[in-house]
Amino acid sequence: MLKKVTLLTASALSVFAFHQAEININDKDLELSAKFDMGQFIESVEPDTTFVGVKFLNADKDNADLTVQKFDPYYEANFLVMRPIGNMGMKIGLGVKANYTKSFTSIPLGLEFSYKMPFKTLVPMYLNGEIYYAPSVLSYQDGDSFMEYRISYDIELIKNAGLTLGYRNLDTNYVANKGYAPQGGDFNYNSTWYAGFKVKF
Repeated sequence: MLKKVTLLTASALSVFAFHQAEININDKDLELSAKFDMGQFIESVEPDTTFVGVKFLNADKDNADLTVQKFDPYYEANFLVMRPIGNMGMKIGLGVKANYTKSFTSIPLGLEFSYKMPFKTLVPMYLNGEIYYAPSVLSYQDGDSFMEYRISYDIELIKNAGLTLGYRNLDTNYVANKGYAPQGGDFNYNSTWYAGFKVKF
């Protein structure tokens, strides 16, 4: 399954003009993501402001507190509108996601930011962050709520390509008396540091 997802992602990147592709890894997890800049193909949309994207996370239960025998991959589709704030290198965005595993589905809403560091260095550096939340009314299957937050630091070693170091945390609150977590309660799906590559087009 993992090989199929990796091949499909590589094929999609070669066919479509994605704005950004990213691969993040650690010793247990693999995360693949891509964002498509709608402004590159829709004349009424300003470039580098409106994005649709997909994400796949093959997480390991060693980086979670779910005590289950089978740990299912995480899939996501997302939409983001992002604009500069002033002229100091800050961008703020509003987003919505639709995520899925076999045990929960949710539609979290959230905020994202990107800040180009003002230091005079040889290469550009960026600080990025996001937080998304879905209350019970936007959570389905066995899920009662969902929260995701992450922060990352990017170093653009060459133009439009570089390294990223980040931390992500995905939490889901399960409804009691359901099949996946009969006792209910708050469970951490994935909480870990990662490193990766990020390429912009």
